[in-house]
Amino acid sequence: MIPRQSIERDFPLEPLSQLAELESWRKEVNRPTYYVHKWWARRLGSVFRAILLGTLLDESESVWPHFYRQHDFHSWIILDPFMGGGTTLGEAVKLGCRVVGSDVNPVAWYLVRSALQRVSPSVLQQAFARLERDVAPRLQHYYCSIWHGQPAEILYTFWVKTIHCPTCQAITRLFPAWIFAKNAYPARKPEAHALCPRCGHIDVIRYDADRSVCGACGCVYNPQIGPAKRTTFVCESCHTEHPIAETYRLTSEPPAHQMYALRLLLPDGRKVYKQPDAADLALYAQAAADWEQARSNGALYPQQAVPAGVNTNQARGYNYHYWHQMFNPRQLLCLSTLLEGILREPNQVAREQLLLLFSGILEFNNLFCSYKGEGTGAVRPLFSHHILKPERTPLENNPWGTPKSSGSYSTLFWRRLLAAQEYADDPFELRVARSNGHVSGEKVHHINQPLSVRFGQSFADLASERADALILAEDSAHLPLPDASVDAVVTDPPYFDNVHYSELADFFYAWLKLALDGREPSFASDSSRHPAEVQNTDPQAFATGLAEVLSECRRVLKPGGLLVFTFQHAREEAWLALCHALQGARWRIVAVHPIKAEMAVATPKSQAAEPINIDVIFVCRSANEQAITNNPSAIEAILSPTHQQAARLVSAGLSLSRGDLFVIAMSQFVACCTQSVSASGPVGLSDEQAALLTELRAALPGLSIVNTPTFQDVPRQLRLLDEAAVYGTS
Repeated sequence: MIPRQSIERDFPLEPLSQLAELESWRKEVNRPTYYVHKWWARRLGSVFRAILLGTLLDESESVWPHFYRQHDFHSWIILDPFMGGGTTLGEAVKLGCRVVGSDVNPVAWYLVRSALQRVSPSVLQQAFARLERDVAPRLQHYYCSIWHGQPAEILYTFWVKTIHCPTCQAITRLFPAWIFAKNAYPARKPEAHALCPRCGHIDVIRYDADRSVCGACGCVYNPQIGPAKRTTFVCESCHTEHPIAETYRLTSEPPAHQMYALRLLLPDGRKVYKQPDAADLALYAQAAADWEQARSNGALYPQQAVPAGVNTNQARGYNYHYWHQMFNPRQLLCLSTLLEGILREPNQVAREQLLLLFSGILEFNNLFCSYKGEGTGAVRPLFSHHILKPERTPLENNPWGTPKSSGSYSTLFWRRLLAAQEYADDPFELRVARSNGHVSGEKVHHINQPLSVRFGQSFADLASERADALILAEDSAHLPLPDASVDAVVTDPPYFDNVHYSELADFFYAWLKLALDGREPSFASDSSRHPAEVQNTDPQAFATGLAEVLSECRRVLKPGGLLVFTFQHAREEAWLALCHALQGARWRIVAVHPIKAEMAVATPKSQAAEPINIDVIFVCRSANEQAITNNPSAIEAILSPTHQQAARLVSAGLSLSRGDLFVIAMSQFVACCTQSVSASGPVGLSDEQAALLTELRAALPGLSIVNTPTFQDVPRQLRLLDEAAVYGTS
C-alpha cells in the first residue's frame, strides 16, 4: 500500500485563502526575494509553502498546525520543471529541502539563481556606494530643472505621442483627455491638472470638470476630451478623423513624442508640476547629443530586432522593430552608463545582484510606461498589461531616482534588493491578525531556514549533499537527472495561450545579454525564445508539450512520489488540453483544492468582466501506482464537490465570480476524466466523458453561490486563524 500524504486528504482552504488574500496586496514586501525582478504569473509564497508542507507531511498530519513551525526536510529533493520566478524553490529551501529548478527561458534561470545567491547586506551596500559615487552624478545631471529660481530634481517627464494628419500633414498630439494628472482617489482629493490645448499651460481643476479656462491664455476647453479616441484621432488643425494604427503604418519609424510637463521634487520635499521651458528642452537635447556620441564610441545598448509574436506584434505594428526603440535617447544614455558602471564592480557576487536590479528597473524606465497618478506608485510599468502595449502618453522616469521616486534604481535598491537580502537571513511568514475590528498582517520570524544555498553543477552534487540547489536552463522534457531521483514535483505550468513569457522576457534578455554573453551559454543567441517552450495558442501543441514535461517528471520521480501543480484558465480549450496532457503523461488526479490566486485588482483581472481569482491545486499520482477506484460519470460527481469547495471559500470571506465557479467545476471535470487513465490507454475524452462535458456546459449557467463580504470587512471570519494562533512560532 502506497502511503498517502497530507495534501491528498485535505487542505486548509479557509485560513490559507484568508492569508493569501492579505499577502497578495503587498507581495513585494511580504516575499521580497521573488520580486526584485519581474516574472509573470508568480503564485503566492504562502500558498506554495502550504502545498509543500502538504506534500512533505504524511496523511496523519494536518498542514495548518505546521504552517508556523520550523522544519528541516533535508532528506527531500523537490523538483520544479517550470520554475519561472522561483517561488517553489524559495519556499522549499525555507523548509530545509534540496531543490532542482529548471526553466527553458534563460531570463528565468538568471533571476532565480541570482535571487538564491547570498551576499551580505554590508558588502552589497559598499558596492552600491561605489556605484552611487561614480555613476549617479552623471545620471542626475540630466534630470535637473529650475523652479522659480531654485534648483529642483526631475522626478518624471511627461510625453505625448504625435501623429501626422494624412489630410493636412499637421501634427496632432494623441491626448485622450487634457487632464493628465489626478489623485488615485479623486473623490477624496478632487484636484487635478490639465494641459491647455492652445499654449500648454498647466491648469489646476477638478478631476470631473467639463469646462476649464486657461490661466495663461484664456482658452476655454473641455478637459475631458482630447484629440485621441479609442482607435482614431481628430486632427487638431483640420479636424478630420483618421485611424491611429493605420496612419502610423504609413511610415517606417516609431512614433515621435513631445514633452509637455515635468514633475519636480523641490529642496523642501514638495512635488510640483511644471510646463517645460527652454532650459528643460535644451537639457534633453544635450542628453540626446551626448547619447549619439556615446553610441558612436561603442556604448552598451540592445541592438537586436523585436521578433514577431503574439505579445510583440502590437508594438511592431507601431514600428517598434528594435528593442532600443522602446527608450528615448536620454534613457538609453543613462541606462547604458549605469550598466557600464555595474560591470566595473570588482565583487562578482555583488555585481550579479546589481545587474539583477538593473534588469528589474527596466520595466519602469522605458517609453511604454505611463502615469498612475498621485497617491500611489507613480509609474505604471511596461508589463502591467502583460503585453507590449504602446502608450499614447508615456512617462519618462528618473533612472537613478530620488528618495521620493517610484521605480528607480536607488529607490528599489533599498526597498527591494537590500530588503531581499535581509529577508534571506531570516525569512518571515505573514500571519493574519486583528485589532479593534481591523485586519492586518504580522510577521512571524525564526521559523524558516535561511535563503542561502550552495549551488551544484550536477545532480551528483545534490544527491551527495555537497549542494542544496541545482538550477538549470534546460528543456524540462529532457532533464539531466537519473531515474527515480526526486521525491516530489511541485510546479506552476506556463499559461496556456495569450501570455507568452519568452516574447516578453526578450525585453530583459536584450539588456542582460550585453553583460552575460560569452560567460553564460544560455545568453548566446539573440532571443530567449526556445522551440521547446510549453506555450502555444494551439491547444493540441500545448497539450503535447506539457505532456512531454509531465512524462519526464514521472521518470525522475521516486515511486510513491507526488506531482502537485496549480492551474487556472477561463477557456474550456485550456482545460481539455490539460486533461489530454495528464492522460498522455499517465497521471491520475487524486485530490483537487481551489485556493486564492493573485491580487484581484491586478490590471488584467480588474478589466475582466468575470475575473478569475482562484487557482486550482492538482495532486497527482502515476497511473501505474494508483489503483482505479472509480470512473465517475454522473454530473453530480462534478457539481457536488464544486458547490462544497465554493462554499468553503465563501465561508472564509472570499467573493467568487462566475469565472471562479467555472474554474472549480472544470477542475472537477478534469479530475473525473483522469480516473480512467492507465499505464497504456487511449488519450482523449471517451464518449461517456464527452457526454459528461455536454451536461456540464448546460449546468454551468445555473451555478450560483451566495457571496459574503471579503474577509477584510468581516473580522469574525478570522476565528479559524485565531484557533491556529496557539501554534505560534513553536
